[in-house]
Amino acid sequence: MVHPLIDFERTNTILYCRHWAETARFYKTKLCLPVSFENDWFIEFWLTDRAFLSIANAACASIHDVQGQGVTLTWKVPNLGRAKQLLDDRGITTTAIRQKWNAWVFYFTDPEGHRIELWADDSGTEG
Repeated sequence: MVHPLIDFERTNTILYCRHWAETARFYKTKLCLPVSFENDWFIEFWLTDRAFLSIANAACASIHDVQGQGVTLTWKVPNLGRAKQLLDDRGITTTAIRQKWNAWVFYFTDPEGHRIELWADDSGTEG
């Protein structure tokens, strides 16, 4: 395996949001992501020990929101069918599961319009 030039100890993706409060509720209450840091305009969610997702209120930031354009968050899950059912049960609109490349995927969006792809290889496609 080729090693990157820089050794990353931790990653964090930051989404700048126009609809920050609604997006914060979505990640907190619909996806139930644990919060690792929060203030009045920025929330960091824990995904794994080394990966985090943050949302920032674009009105308070020096970077503008992109209204979901050109952004896809892609997360591998151990059981795609179960993940889809959990999201459907919470009222989140999801696409059908379909094969893409050598994996199975489905999509949904957050209130800001960021596309989220959940995927699994063949071993993670059981319902």
